[in-house]
Amino acid sequence: MVLDSLAKSLRDALRRINKSALVDDRLVDEIVKEMQRALLMADVDVALTLDITNSVEKRAKEEPVPKNSNPRNHLIRIIYEELLRILGKPREFHVKPATLMLVGLYGQGKTTSAGKLAKFYAKHGYKVVLIAADTQRLGAYEQLEQVAGSVGASFFGIYGEKDSRRVVKEGLEKFRDWDVKIIDTSGRNAIDSSLTKEIADINDIAKPDEVVLILDASIGQAAGKQAKAFNEAVKITGVYITKLDGTAKGGGALSAVASTGAPILFIGTGEHMEDMEYFNPARFLSRLLGMGDFETLMAAAKEFQKELDENAVEKMAQGKFTLKEMYDVWDQMSKPGLFKKLFDSMPMAAGGMKKEMDEQFLDESEGKLRKYKVIMDSMTYYEMENPEEIKGQRVERIARGSGYNTSDVKELLRDYKRVKDMVKNLKGNRKILSMMKKQFKNGNVPEDLSNLPQ
Repeated sequence: MVLDSLAKSLRDALRRINKSALVDDRLVDEIVKEMQRALLMADVDVALTLDITNSVEKRAKEEPVPKNSNPRNHLIRIIYEELLRILGKPREFHVKPATLMLVGLYGQGKTTSAGKLAKFYAKHGYKVVLIAADTQRLGAYEQLEQVAGSVGASFFGIYGEKDSRRVVKEGLEKFRDWDVKIIDTSGRNAIDSSLTKEIADINDIAKPDEVVLILDASIGQAAGKQAKAFNEAVKITGVYITKLDGTAKGGGALSAVASTGAPILFIGTGEHMEDMEYFNPARFLSRLLGMGDFETLMAAAKEFQKELDENAVEKMAQGKFTLKEMYDVWDQMSKPGLFKKLFDSMPMAAGGMKKEMDEQFLDESEGKLRKYKVIMDSMTYYEMENPEEIKGQRVERIARGSGYNTSDVKELLRDYKRVKDMVKNLKGNRKILSMMKKQFKNGNVPEDLSNLPQ
C-alpha cells in the first residue's frame, strides 16, 4: 500500500472516532492534531495542512449532524471530504489509439513509465511502439529497447543519432499504422532553454494526444514547481507520479501537483511493469483510509480468476480439491503485487475477514506462496493428485529437489489440508457454489457483493 505511514496514522484516527462513545470538541481537537502530524510527516505543505485541518475543525464543531447520520459518521465524512481536496479533481482518461509524449527531468522514471504505459495499452489489445527520442542520456537507447522487449511492444530508435526530432519524425512515419505511439523524450538535470525548445519542437512534430509529465514522488513538494515549469514550456495534459510506494514524501508530491491544477493521470505503485494504476482521487483516498476500493478489488479478482476454470470449481463442489487445484490458485496469487492489491482493496472491516495487515506480513505471505510453488514443482503428477501419499521418503525427495527443508514441505501439506477443509465446508452451501459456477462459466465476477450469502 502506498503512503503506509500516512495511511496507518489516518486509519488509527478513524478507529478512534468509531470507538468513541461521545464526539465532542475535545475529541475533535485531538483528531485534528493527529491529522496535522500525519500530513506533515507525509511532506504535505504546512499551509495546506493547516488549511485542511482548520476546515475539519470548523465544520465538525459548527455543522449540524444530518438526520440520516450520526456524530461519528458525520466527522469521518468531513475528514474524507477535506482530505479529498488536496488530491485534486480527476480527469477522465479514455483508453484509445493515441500518441503519447513523455517529458521530465533525469532520474524521474520516464523510461520505466513508458514500459508500464505500453503494457497497459497492450493489455487492452492495442499495438504499441516505443520511440527512443532520448538522444542525450548514455544508454537510453538500449534501456528503452530492452523495456519494449519485456512488455511485448515494438521499438524504434536510431542508434547514435543526436537529433531527437529526426528520430520522432521517422518513428511516427514508420509506425503510423500502430495504435499507440509512446515517445520517450530527453531529460536534463534541470529545466533549461535547450530542454524546453527540444520538447516544444517534438510537440510540434508529433502533435501528441497526451503530453504526460513524469515526476518522482520522492521529490515531494518540489513536484509542484516542476509541474508548473513544464506546463509553461509545453502544455501538459496529465502527470504520472512514479515510485509512490517507497517514499515518505508521496503526500507532498500528490498535493503539490494537484495545487498547480495539473491533473494526475497515473501513479506508479511498485517495481514491476504491472505496478501502475489510473489515479482516481476518491478511490485512492478510500483505500488510504481503509474504506476499500470496490473497482480495484473487482479488477484484482478478475485477474486472479483468469487461469481458473469451471472444472476446478466443480472439483471444489465435490470435495476433490487436490494439490493440482491448489497449485493453480497459488500460481495466480503469487503474481507480482496481486496479493497486496486484493487485500489493499478490501475495507478494514470487510465482513470481519481483513485485519490490519502491515507490509512485512504481506511480503512474508507472498514469499510463502512463491516457496510453495517451487516445492510443488518438485512433485510428480501422482503426488499432486494424491497428496495424502506424500510421506516419509517422498517428503525427503521433494525437499531435496526443491532446495527447501522437509519442514517446509510438511508446512505446505498442513496449509493445504486447512484449505481443503474450508473447501469441504463450502460443499453444503449450494448457493455459493451455484454462483461460483455461474460466474466462471460467464467469465466474470459478481458485480454486487451484497448478493453473496453471509
